[in-house]
Amino acid sequence: MAKKSGLGKGLGLLVGEADAETAGMRPDSVLPLAQIRPNKGQPRKLFKPDELAELADSIKQNGVLQPLLVRKKGDFYEIVAGERRYQAACEAGLEEVPVIIREISDDDVFKLALIENLQRSDLSPLEEASGYRQLIKEKGLTQEELAKILSKSRSTITNTLRLLDLPEEVQELVDEGRLTAGHARAILAVPSDEGRVALAHKVVSEHLSVRQTESLAATFSVTQDDDRPRRAPLPQSFKRAARQMRLALDTNVRVKNVRGKNKIEIEFSSEDELARIVDLLAGPGTWS
Repeated sequence: MAKKSGLGKGLGLLVGEADAETAGMRPDSVLPLAQIRPNKGQPRKLFKPDELAELADSIKQNGVLQPLLVRKKGDFYEIVAGERRYQAACEAGLEEVPVIIREISDDDVFKLALIENLQRSDLSPLEEASGYRQLIKEKGLTQEELAKILSKSRSTITNTLRLLDLPEEVQELVDEGRLTAGHARAILAVPSDEGRVALAHKVVSEHLSVRQTESLAATFSVTQDDDRPRRAPLPQSFKRAARQMRLALDTNVRVKNVRGKNKIEIEFSSEDELARIVDLLAGPGTWS
């Protein structure tokens, strides 16, 4: 059994330093962006382009108000917390940014970066659940230890992790925002995957509340056709690709398998939105 890595008393302080502006801390130094490198182990790989652009505009006007937390690594400084601010500062054309420099172990760098992301309010429920699972698996934490780190109850961690037990089709509905985490937890009360999928679609089509979903889940059943072939789950890479395209195109995107052929389905509501998507995919001025 792998030995669990203790977080140590200093980790709580470091998490506070990652939110330096709120804590009222002053930066230790100002570093050129050329001397700063992103953390390759950053758990969050994608940031919404529109939000980055908005932050970059704010930085152009007001500067970087919240210092990055970095550590010295070789000839450069590696980001521990503040990847989004770093990317926005690059987009804004800054040459240097305020930083807090600390000596931090490789083990704690990953934890800090993940905790910073999990504490962001714009993570989807499934992104949050994936983050919990990643920290538990890679760092050998128990659910109770993770709950203490994040100042959450163990039941909250457990219930969030359970969302990963949902069928792929239901997870897509949660990712698209058509089902809330509350709906998803209620659907988990249905024992079969087929029943969960059927209830999820009923909730979406009839705009049911969480309370109505909970009531239905207690008695919900699906008549299964034994001769009907079961749909194979999509690979995780397909799901990641759909998420990346949703962020890049700012619209719902599905990657699915239809009669043995893989397809990408991009949603748009008007001709103007279609033109916007075409310009993003093929370059400005393509649409005519």
